[in-house]
Amino acid sequence: MLAKLSERPLVRRCVVRPSVRRCAAAGAVGLALLATGLTATGRTGPDLDRFYDQEIEWSACEGTELPDDLQCGTVTVPLDYAEPRKGTLELALARYRASDEPRGSVVLNFGGPGGSGVLGLAHGRRDFLGLTDDYDVVSFDPRGVGRSSPVSCGTDATSRALEATDGEEMADPREALRQLREVAAACAEHSGPVLEHIGTVDVARDLDVMREALGDKKLNYLGFSYGTRLGAVYAARFPEKVGRLALDGVDTLTEPLAEQGLATARGQQTALENFLTWCTEELACPFGQDARDAREQVVELVASLDENPVPTDFGYEFTGQDLAGAIGQGLYTKEMWPVLQQALAQLMEGDTSGVEALATGGAALPAPQRADDPLVDPEDVPLDNLPAALMAVNCADDPDRPDAERLSRDLARLRAAYEEASPVFGPYRLAQVVLCYGRPKGTDYIREKVKDLDTPKMLLVGTRGDPATPYRWTVQTAERLGTPAVVLDNRSEGHTGYGSSECVHRKIDDFLLYGSLPPSGSSCGSEDDGRL
Repeated sequence: MLAKLSERPLVRRCVVRPSVRRCAAAGAVGLALLATGLTATGRTGPDLDRFYDQEIEWSACEGTELPDDLQCGTVTVPLDYAEPRKGTLELALARYRASDEPRGSVVLNFGGPGGSGVLGLAHGRRDFLGLTDDYDVVSFDPRGVGRSSPVSCGTDATSRALEATDGEEMADPREALRQLREVAAACAEHSGPVLEHIGTVDVARDLDVMREALGDKKLNYLGFSYGTRLGAVYAARFPEKVGRLALDGVDTLTEPLAEQGLATARGQQTALENFLTWCTEELACPFGQDARDAREQVVELVASLDENPVPTDFGYEFTGQDLAGAIGQGLYTKEMWPVLQQALAQLMEGDTSGVEALATGGAALPAPQRADDPLVDPEDVPLDNLPAALMAVNCADDPDRPDAERLSRDLARLRAAYEEASPVFGPYRLAQVVLCYGRPKGTDYIREKVKDLDTPKMLLVGTRGDPATPYRWTVQTAERLGTPAVVLDNRSEGHTGYGSSECVHRKIDDFLLYGSLPPSGSSCGSEDDGRL
């Protein structure tokens, strides 16, 4: 899906830097896993026993901005589960210890796909303190993300992808497709072998190795946004290993990427209009006090930066599409609105530091990583890692791959639909969608197999005003998962509910800690009342 970053839990389906550096990944590994007949037990022989038998060595985390009580470790997983001897990957983990003797662990995924779990846990510490009453609270950088063999597409993939979907380029669809193929090649060059093994099916296998390494017989799990897709895939592959699973900001398991992109563009446009209504009631609003005029100014600002990008200290030019990505980051929660307002005010004065901070993790572009490299140093995580990983995973999870003739025929129609959905976010989202062209077809496992689960009950939370994961996805996914799914309706705004609604927070914690579930279909009210 399309995440992700706030200093609250990193629960975003978003982008971090330069706009659309959203690479695609090969989904062949998902098909290969199915072809081998691997069972849901995880282990299939001695080649996997060595991964399941490992123990994690925890120590203090290195990094001046990381909390003193955060511990870090690593777990080793196969590069390719179909050929475990082909190579290995080191995955970065972090945890907060339980305040007393733990009953086990609860594992968190903050979304994206492409969000760093280590940083998400570090910055979201306060939100998860209640869980440490009983659990070690653990998160991780999935394969291809953060310090775990990060993928990248290089410095100019963004501009090439945007050019390919620009109205002028689409006069010659063959040229647009040629540029998309070049972007795909750049992603493969900068990412290395991990790019072919980065889909959610692989990460679910990693999650089961982690469960065993943590010493847990069952997986207790809290997933946000894309993390709900990961949780659902895990439950389908390892039903007998499911403990207490809570899924907040529920992702779709069936909609094509083109439909996902449209839904996200519409949701973000609505969120932008709500933000501008709030902003124009403040004297500090850089767009004045008229909401309609403010909307027009934002469209003009994006267009102006696309025509005349601004150089940055990172060596790239900040474009209007980068700005669209930055604004999208600031719209996920109301708590971020003052930060977004200040960043836009700085931009109007010629200072891009605020919007760059929203759009990037602030790292540099490293040399390509080998599959067997140890963890990447934090300062060497690629600047475009989150968007590159986001598109790699989304493409690996998506079996739709239109051929050149169909894509050439559909580009103009798609662009019109996306621009109608949002004049600000439409082109940005469309460029992300078409970047799957030129990559191997993704797995059909998620659409075909993640349904009618036979697991313990799990809690699904959908937020009515979610700009990234529409509430209807919660309803659809719950129907698809079947009787285990218990739905909590969060009648509020923002992406996910755990970090913004006291009611949602309490209901999720009660389930994870005590196994207490609300009646399916019950609701949390607005964030003002914070109760059922």
